[in-house]
Parts: sequence; C-alpha cells; structure tokens
Amino acid sequence: MVSEMMPLARTSLHRLSEILLDLLFPRRCIGCGREGDFLCRTCAAALPKLTPPLCPRCGFPLKSGAPCPDCSHLPLAVEGIRSPYLHEGLARDLVHALKYNHFKALAAPAAQLMTRYLEAHSLPTDVLVAVPLHSRRLRRRGYNQSDLIMKEMSRLTGIPMAKGVLARTRDTGSQVKLGAQARRRNVAGAFVCRESALITGKRVLLIDDVCTTGATLNACAAALKEAGAESVWGFTFSREC
Repeated sequence: MVSEMMPLARTSLHRLSEILLDLLFPRRCIGCGREGDFLCRTCAAALPKLTPPLCPRCGFPLKSGAPCPDCSHLPLAVEGIRSPYLHEGLARDLVHALKYNHFKALAAPAAQLMTRYLEAHSLPTDVLVAVPLHSRRLRRRGYNQSDLIMKEMSRLTGIPMAKGVLARTRDTGSQVKLGAQARRRNVAGAFVCRESALITGKRVLLIDDVCTTGATLNACAAALKEAGAESVWGFTFSREC
C-alpha cells in the first residue's frame, strides 16, 4: 500500500512545486511576453512552418523541380529527415533559449509541437533515440536539450525511449562555421551504439533540436544501423536553410 502511494506522492509534490514556481515566477511567452505559457497559442501558430516542396530525403526546402543541394549525390544512412519549422525568427529564438540559456522548460512546448506534426505526418517509429552530446559538453551545459525533448515526446506519445543507446566518442566542437562537406567529415565516426539490444530490428526516430545539413543525424543513423536498427528517421524541431 505504501509503495503504491509513493508515485502519487511524488507527482503531487512535483505539481505543488510547479504551482509555487508559477506564483513566484509567472510563466511568460518567449514570443510576446504574455503571462500564462512559455509559448502562447498565438505565437506557436505564428512559428515559421517548413512547407513543400522539400527534398524527400533530407527535408531541405527546394525550388520547384530543383535537385537537393545537400544530398542528391550522397549516399545517406538516414531514411529521411523531417522538421516542422524553419530555423528562423521565433523558432530560432526558442531553440537558442533551450540550448544555450538554460531555459529547459521550453522542451515541453517544442515536444508538443513536434508531436502534433507526427500526428499529421506519420513516420515509422518503434523507439525514440536522442542525439547525444559529448560528455565534456554535457558536463559544461548540465543537460542535453535533445534528451529533454525526447522524454517529453515519449510521455505525450507513449513511444518508448532507448536512453543512453548512442554515445559521442569525439568532441567534434562547434560546426556553426563549417560547410556541408566539412560537417560530414567532422562527425564521421563520431558516434557509437552502446546498447544494440535496445534498437536491433527497431525503427528508430532520432530526435534533435535543429538540423543544419543533416550531417550529425546521418552519422548517428550510420552507428544505429551498424548496431542493427531496421530504419532511422531524423526528426528535429527546426531546419536551417
């Protein structure tokens, strides 16, 4: 009886702490500053959507009939990459606040919007896997933003997580100033799958915050497939163009 009450007690304490925090520090939308939510419905609806035509593989927005500049001549390990939003404006602000400003609560609205996208654009998924940070960067930041998004998506969808499956064996450093080819070289072989039993024969949905060229997602997909994953789709909140 006592053991059955423990989860309820933890939930109640967690909810109480949220109420107290809301009283001390009211939730305000990062877009308009309106009190109530960290991302209000109006601002969420105004996020810059990524719309067709898109590359069917990497999700890069294309001019009608134009070949994809990123993957048209490259063999890819990842089946495809999808993102609901362009990485600009408020979408970029949300990712930056979550990633660099310790605004971890933004993982929840990001996951909610990504889940809504999946409901309309189904992707083959048995298990969720987050793109990992190198241990050095994880210690410095204190959390992995992609892991936070994955956990919230698992809670919302009921899709199980395979935590700790992927590890980044090299600290590849910032890729912000690197071109597509340099990014691919930089992350090639930088990931390893440590728990192959959790993904063998599974259709993996690989979660990250933002896709720039798809190099990191593709390197992760290669490691997962080498360990036995049936398929790997990349799924991020936003996509740079």
